[in-house]
Amino acid sequence: MDAPTPTPVANPDALKGDGVGCHSGRDAMLEAAASAGKAEVLDQYAADYPKGPHDQPQSMCPAFGSLRVGLRMRRTQTILSGSACCVYGLTFTSHFYGARRSVGYVPFNSETLVTGKLFEDIRESVHAQADPTKLDAIVVINLCVPTASGVPLQLLPKSINGVRVIGIDVPGFGVPTHAEAKDVLAGAMLRYARNEVQSGPVAAPRTGRSERPTVTLLGEIFPADPVGIGMMLEPMGLAAGPIVPTREWRELYAALDCVAVAALHPFYTASVREFAAAGRPVVGSAPVGHDGTEAWLQSIGTAAGVPQVRIDAAKNRILPAIRAALAATPIKGRITMSGYEGSELLVGRLLVESGADLRYVGSACPRTPWNDADRQWLEARGVHVQFRASLEQDIAAMREFRPDLAIGTTPVVQAGKEASIPSLYFTNLISARPLMGPAGAGSLATVVNSAIANKARFDTMKDFFGETGQGDNSGIWSETPRARPEFRDFTRRQVIKLIKRRKAEEMI
Repeated sequence: MDAPTPTPVANPDALKGDGVGCHSGRDAMLEAAASAGKAEVLDQYAADYPKGPHDQPQSMCPAFGSLRVGLRMRRTQTILSGSACCVYGLTFTSHFYGARRSVGYVPFNSETLVTGKLFEDIRESVHAQADPTKLDAIVVINLCVPTASGVPLQLLPKSINGVRVIGIDVPGFGVPTHAEAKDVLAGAMLRYARNEVQSGPVAAPRTGRSERPTVTLLGEIFPADPVGIGMMLEPMGLAAGPIVPTREWRELYAALDCVAVAALHPFYTASVREFAAAGRPVVGSAPVGHDGTEAWLQSIGTAAGVPQVRIDAAKNRILPAIRAALAATPIKGRITMSGYEGSELLVGRLLVESGADLRYVGSACPRTPWNDADRQWLEARGVHVQFRASLEQDIAAMREFRPDLAIGTTPVVQAGKEASIPSLYFTNLISARPLMGPAGAGSLATVVNSAIANKARFDTMKDFFGETGQGDNSGIWSETPRARPEFRDFTRRQVIKLIKRRKAEEMI
């Protein structure tokens, strides 16, 4: 039997010269990907994850989001198709964050990419892994170079031996943040599962179907929050449903089998599209603080067709406890906050209701219909909300408002501590705690107030160390460094000459 004819790469020009890699720049890679037949995919990403007036924020490789979703699912194998350096970094990061299984990888070089052998290698790898006794699904992720070169994952079989096969493109030049890359895979899985539901009976969840109508929770949240949400929904005759992204395939069916979807994280645009296609209403914001919980319960109850008397019963049961928790643990101090998880506005609401003087909220995620109520609520209270915030904007806000506490990403925290401002990392210390209902109302106060109280320690250290270890004096020296301004002048003149020469060459 003759071997199958390889599927050639759609855009061999992507490999000319230096090749199209991360160093090529976003514009070059976008052009190459469009030429390779990926224009439709990229146009959909541009519509789903708009950059707006602000450029793509600084972030880790977006593909990590999709990779993490696959690695956290039972009976799911994830295979990466991309440059070896990218795969190494993503694999390292995934295991740093606790992945408990291997990441698959199909290596390639210029020859296998341009001849189409890479696609054949991917298909062979998928066939080799498709063991229905071990797997429900195989996810193949194209990184930047295979996407720019047009590797056609859509030509992979939809299933092999009963194992589902899902191929997606997650290039850094097409998906803005790793948070939104979670939605790329979650949406693709929901679409696959929705088609299965339409085709016939599907498996029930391992824990069985809920006796009460369920509300699907869209977005990764602290493990205790679904329990608290379930308690808030119980007076309305509702139950908390699965969390999307799910932990196993059959939960996707249960997620689609709901009366409403709570978009707790607002950037899951592709997932919302699948729920809308299934006829499920989607509600934004979340039950954070007193005002947020009251509005959310009303919106969920209305969307689920719950009588007003039962909605009021849920409010009367929960709201007094939240009000008491907020009063018992007030936060005093000026705060700026930024992050890239998508829950920044929710945390901002909770801080304001806790008494904090919040001046700035920056989010790497975009403005969407599902966070607009949160934006309006914060802006009405004098908080500047910055979507698609850059690192420079986050640091500028911190320097302008001189907060008692800066909450942000790692480089923001570093800049804050260098300026003797107490600082907390958003992802590990703020978002990784309960935020919703009575449990969330008092969850931030202890860590925030403790951090603010450390201001005196920063001042003491600053007074002791002075300017030691900063700028040219950083590092370990056997003797005091001596400034050489003549070297700086020489280098500056050389750079100016180089810039002028390049401009002259461009005009030729």
